[in-house]
Amino acid sequence: MATMNRRLLLLLLTALTLLLAACGGSSAEPGRGDVIVYVAVPLSGFQANGGQTVLGGVRLAAAELNRSGGLLGYRVVVRPLDDESDSEVAVAQVAQIQEALDQGERVLGVIGHLNSGQTLAAMEYYRDMPLVVITPTASEESLTARGYTNFFRVNANDSVQAAVDARFLVETLGARRVAVLHNDTEYGQGLANALVARLQELGAQVVLTLQVAEGQSRYDEEIPRIQSANPDAIFYAGYEIEAPYLRAALVEAGITVPMLASDGAFLAATIDEANGTAEGMYVSAFAPSPANVADQRWIEAYQAVEYRNPDTYSVNGYVAMQVLSQAVQQADSLERDAVTEALRRGRFETLVDTLQYQENGDLVDPQIWIYQVVDGEFQQVE
Repeated sequence: MATMNRRLLLLLLTALTLLLAACGGSSAEPGRGDVIVYVAVPLSGFQANGGQTVLGGVRLAAAELNRSGGLLGYRVVVRPLDDESDSEVAVAQVAQIQEALDQGERVLGVIGHLNSGQTLAAMEYYRDMPLVVITPTASEESLTARGYTNFFRVNANDSVQAAVDARFLVETLGARRVAVLHNDTEYGQGLANALVARLQELGAQVVLTLQVAEGQSRYDEEIPRIQSANPDAIFYAGYEIEAPYLRAALVEAGITVPMLASDGAFLAATIDEANGTAEGMYVSAFAPSPANVADQRWIEAYQAVEYRNPDTYSVNGYVAMQVLSQAVQQADSLERDAVTEALRRGRFETLVDTLQYQENGDLVDPQIWIYQVVDGEFQQVE
């Protein structure tokens, strides 16, 4: 009887705990009003999936903040901005943020953009606005060399990625003759140029450099040129909207030398759209896969917020919101200058690692991860 009573009491306590967790507890409810965080990423068009993964990570981090009392007592409201992977659209969307500011809304910052081109275009406007900008993935090196005082990134830049990828190609894969392909974006061009320089420093020969179009899906003209160059490894600087089709064209033409794609291809679509040919290819990444850093609770929480599974950039969006919120808490302020000062002076505990910033907005110790497709999934190898 005593055992039964104890079990009944335990069940009642468990039910009460779950009820309080679901309600959030009135004392934990943010009560000072709203603070807005815009997430500027492609949410339509060919890169919509990549943008949605970033947005999902930000939404999860904001939901966790709000359940624990908000940010300095303010409820964090996440507002998506669809830049459509187009720089003109990205600039046009700035008007929505300015309108919110003009109407007296409390805007903390922008997490975005996904791509370097849209980030470069929009930063010319963001630089003069009273907000903080944290990109989850834009890696073009000059972004942190332009004197922006309110720009930061949670990822490595192209110079860091080029150094790691070149070393992996030469020292790990033993490549001596490398074909370097890239798309026609600022990101693809910049990363390819940096990689060529790093390969040459390591004594490797770049036997072919070749530009393709963003979103290109057929490679009938490029394949013969790659075959003629006879590389012993291939590097591709571009996105998941080209990489799987390039991979399929290479394998179907009998070109089976190792292929390493850049971070822009580190999404499930690279595997799913490759017509069964992705097995064995390598991809570098700005953050580890959720499966490598997050527990089942985090994944289930993400699914509850987004109604879909997290993908690789979900980690980047989540970490960007973590860094922004911790900087606000350390500054004890929502003001741009106080938050940016905190970002430059603080240490930030994130899902990935402890992050610190240089004065220019780059990370003190940026990292690159290398994955390989094994049994149809990304498996970390370095």
